[in-house]
Amino acid sequence: MDYFIMVLIVLNVIAVMLETVDSVYASYASEFFWFEAISVLIFSVEYISRLWAATEHADYQHPVWGRLRYAISPYMVIDLLAIVPFFFGAILDLRFLRALRLLRFLRLFKLARYSDSITLFVQVLRLKREELVITSVVGALILLMSSSLMYFAERGAQPEEFSSIPASLWWGVITLTTVGYGDVTPVTMGGQALGAVIAVTGIGLFALPASILASGFIEAARGKIDRCPHCGEEILEEDLEHIIESD
Repeated sequence: MDYFIMVLIVLNVIAVMLETVDSVYASYASEFFWFEAISVLIFSVEYISRLWAATEHADYQHPVWGRLRYAISPYMVIDLLAIVPFFFGAILDLRFLRALRLLRFLRLFKLARYSDSITLFVQVLRLKREELVITSVVGALILLMSSSLMYFAERGAQPEEFSSIPASLWWGVITLTTVGYGDVTPVTMGGQALGAVIAVTGIGLFALPASILASGFIEAARGKIDRCPHCGEEILEEDLEHIIESD
């Protein structure tokens, strides 16, 4: 059943993308509608079933408040937002409601419920959230500082391109990310020297979150190995030695 839901989610996302192709949508509008209707029916049954069975969990045992707490959990909110656009579109025919179709892309996040790999990735993000936040703050500070310095270095030679610090942020982003579109480049000697330093800094800056996530995956993998598969309790080193000796 899990694999069926995962395939259905992927097909839904593909359908949303194909609907934006006018020629394809004009030829298969009816098929798109019925596929969406059947998908929403399946997702709705899944949503109601999960909400009804929530009281089986120790954290949501109360028949009313337990289900309400479960309904406002992140995964359930995503599930709800992924199906409501269809019902709004069926009841009301307003132009602005077409924007609600974008919410259908939220169905991709439903994959996290069924994929162990995505679940592990989310766990790593939670485990390393403090380090990632610090890295993001440092990156924002470097971006602001580099854009400000480049503004003062280039505003005399290129007043249109570097008209202000906010306008210089675009150059800072494409340089720190080493994208280098080339639409805005420094022309003064000081600006070029500064640009070279900032470009090299960008390489190291984006290596930090990669190493943080890598260490998080290693810690998560060790955590899986060092826990009992039956009770979930942590297996201490002396317990592991005792198990090996008994074998």
